[in-house]
Amino acid sequence: MRKALVAIALMVALAVMFPAHARAASEFETWNDVVDEMESVIDEAYQMYLSGDAKDAKDQVDVAYYSYYEKLGFEKTVMAHISGDRAAKVEYQFSYAKKAINDAAPDSEVRASLDELVSLLREDANQLDGKEESAVSVFLASLLIIVREGFEAILIVGAIIAYLVKSGNKQRTGAVYLGSLIALAASVLMAFILNSLAGASGANQEITEGVTMLVAVVVLFYVSNWMVSKAEAAAWSGYIEGKVQSSITKGSVFALAFAAFLAVFREGAETILFYQALLSGTQTYVEMIWTGLGVGCVVLVVVYLLIRFMSIKIPLKPFFMGTSILMFIMAIAFVGTGIKELQEGNAVGVTPISGISSIDILGVYPTVETLLPQAILLALTIVTLIIQIRKWKKARGGTAPVAAGVSTQIEAEEVDATSDPASDREALVNKESEP
Repeated sequence: MRKALVAIALMVALAVMFPAHARAASEFETWNDVVDEMESVIDEAYQMYLSGDAKDAKDQVDVAYYSYYEKLGFEKTVMAHISGDRAAKVEYQFSYAKKAINDAAPDSEVRASLDELVSLLREDANQLDGKEESAVSVFLASLLIIVREGFEAILIVGAIIAYLVKSGNKQRTGAVYLGSLIALAASVLMAFILNSLAGASGANQEITEGVTMLVAVVVLFYVSNWMVSKAEAAAWSGYIEGKVQSSITKGSVFALAFAAFLAVFREGAETILFYQALLSGTQTYVEMIWTGLGVGCVVLVVVYLLIRFMSIKIPLKPFFMGTSILMFIMAIAFVGTGIKELQEGNAVGVTPISGISSIDILGVYPTVETLLPQAILLALTIVTLIIQIRKWKKARGGTAPVAAGVSTQIEAEEVDATSDPASDREALVNKESEP
């Protein structure tokens, strides 16, 4: 537990250590000034397209995105003060405009796509500029960032730690804490690298984040399957924990630690960049950023404690199943978000689907490239669960769940206080080995 608190405290300290762009937007007094500059860049892109130079036109749109929308903190300010869904909508409009250019669409279509982009940017600038900076607004923005970015990492790390403790492998939690701490250090290094690369090629940041998330998908899916497969065995292990020492293979522990590493690494680097953007836009209430950050970390600690200790009172099998399903859901969300990052880095194409809105928290975005892999992974998840349930039924000959049998045994043993625990354990082990 102490290590978890140290990890969160370290994250707080590191989140504001790299103000490389703390004054990146100081040359612009308002966000509308930024949009004015972006509009001129976008108009140049259209003129390039009219002259027949589609490649330079697309590159010019990238300049508007990477050198202004992203580098000056416009994107992250929108996410902090408006919503993640709105930022995703604007980001995809950049992609749609570039797609129209790549597809050699009619001039009017390209112009309409670029005009829609400018319109969205102007709406956001008007909303942001219309908000008078106050201590409360800065506090809430800071609180929202750390809670939103840290929540996924806390859920994953907390669930893994609770799993190890509940299955009688508390001594192996050190590997997960170590993975989290290494991830924090790696987050600082990655934030520094991303800041250094931003001026040369902002696409590097998007591609790096996308690849990291897709690797996390593979690990989360593996860990989820592993937890499901151990649910029945864990029920027996839980029944005799403290008496018969159970163990987990080194490979499995590494997978759990690596899952924690990826969760913290991805969220840690992004959190640092978010706070840089928040610092760049706050002139008076810098202390409220620290206050919001501190309160947010307290909230995350409470979430961790609930996952870590309340789970002890939950029956083993439902807990393990619930934990694995949570990781399945996160894996599906990460697929969408990871591919979206690759789309922003121009590494994956964009095929829009009408009638679907972005749901940023679930990684749902209105494109074929994001939704199709999510659908495939969802189908694999369902098939995996069905196969595992059939294995359990086959192993038990279609009888009642093992967890229920264990419950009955426990109740019987509690009633018979005169029974010998060692004899009961031996009988239980023998019963388990019977066909």
